[in-house]
Amino acid sequence: MSEPVVAVIDVGKTNKKIHIYNRELALIDSCSTSFETVLRDGISFETTDELMEWLLDNLSRLGSRHNIRVIAISAHGASSACIDEGGELTIPVVDYTFEPGEEFHEEFYRVAGDKNDLQRSTATLELKALVNPGKGIYFLKKTYPEEFARTHRILMYAQYFACKLSGAVTADVTYLGCHTYLFDHQKIGYSVVADRLGIRDLLPETIMDPGDVAGLILPEVAARTGLSPLTRILVGIHDSNASLLPYLIKKHDEDFIVNSTGTWCVAMHPEDSVSFSDDEIGKAVFYNMSAFREPVKTTILVGGLEFETYTDLLKSRFDMAGYPEFDPALYREVISEAAEFIFPAVVPGTGQYPDSRARIVDHGQVFLLDEVQSGGRTPPFFRDPARAFAVLNLSLALQTATALKRVGLRDGVTVYTEGGFRGNRDYNAILAALCPGASFHLSGVAEATSFGAALLGWAAAEDQSVRMLADRFDLEQEPVETVPLPGLVDYARAFYAQLE
Repeated sequence: MSEPVVAVIDVGKTNKKIHIYNRELALIDSCSTSFETVLRDGISFETTDELMEWLLDNLSRLGSRHNIRVIAISAHGASSACIDEGGELTIPVVDYTFEPGEEFHEEFYRVAGDKNDLQRSTATLELKALVNPGKGIYFLKKTYPEEFARTHRILMYAQYFACKLSGAVTADVTYLGCHTYLFDHQKIGYSVVADRLGIRDLLPETIMDPGDVAGLILPEVAARTGLSPLTRILVGIHDSNASLLPYLIKKHDEDFIVNSTGTWCVAMHPEDSVSFSDDEIGKAVFYNMSAFREPVKTTILVGGLEFETYTDLLKSRFDMAGYPEFDPALYREVISEAAEFIFPAVVPGTGQYPDSRARIVDHGQVFLLDEVQSGGRTPPFFRDPARAFAVLNLSLALQTATALKRVGLRDGVTVYTEGGFRGNRDYNAILAALCPGASFHLSGVAEATSFGAALLGWAAAEDQSVRMLADRFDLEQEPVETVPLPGLVDYARAFYAQLE
């Protein structure tokens, strides 16, 4: 029989993947796909049923080539699933980017409680659209009362897939502890919001750790996929916490921040306790709960989506195959003029400046993003793709600098940037220049989210603590190049002033 492996199901917002890891934690096989959301009655939903079929088909295909012993699961951190007693969805999984409107948000807080009080008690910040899963659940309860009445349990997204594979109904500390409003970080249990929304009895009774075994694979799933009936299914982990896990294992004696970049850029700073200063209340800062049940000060922005939105505009206009080379002289010119800016947010109500409307400013002229996308007026500097690319990277680095400071960046802290922006030389050089007292490194492993889940998978396969796997892997650490960018402080001041 071939050597045992761990399979990781990695459900990202955009990409869905299955990765195979051997005992040496090498990624030896994989597959991926993506699914568009679908509209029903003007509301967008995830294509969860189609995804589940794809997962089963590809577990079968990969299982024919590998001896899969454990299936670990990670999922993006803003979705939940309402299921009946048979584990079937009573309502489709709502797309968390769907915006139900300001009236809904106001009603939610009338029911759930004052948003500032909730930030203190649940360590959750207000996020628009349905990025707070508590809001998503309340939206479904209001919009589909008959279907919701048939709901037997509400599962967070990673645990939904664990249920489909094992039949077990579980809850996980990392997913519940991520801006859901449903988790009390002091009590390590459900918050008062679960009671106020009338859903407490629908949530799983016991909150487990992400590396716990939910159960063995269901007989019908084993028959469908050809996997061993002894295959273990893990409870599952929230994606950002999965990418943080290797650092918690390898860098436990350091003061560090992980700047995990992708569609969502997530800044994470492990701390000893949950606490907010008065000036942090109402700001875009919250706490995650790590796989070790330890608090992680966190903030987010849709940096990857901002990058993709604007570079797609440039690619469509200039037929760009790649991105312009890093040109410090061009940056110094843009910085010295301090007259060209790109402001967030492409997803309204999110990020470090939730009240900001996505727009481009060119020497005092304002160009709204939606107008530019629809073929309206174009900012003059957008006629030069290299210049536009430089202004975009300045914007993303400045937003990231705010995020890092909000989670505790100070002199002497090491920042590890991983994910999509790790290869963006422009962004990293600007970020290091903005925060000269900190140490910036490009770090991580390939497929950081699934790698973190694979660590849990192998710990379960060998019935040992995940901390014992520290010697099996290394984290790459490449210092970020230091580039003189005179005038950057003044450019940053002008940028922030227009946001304020």
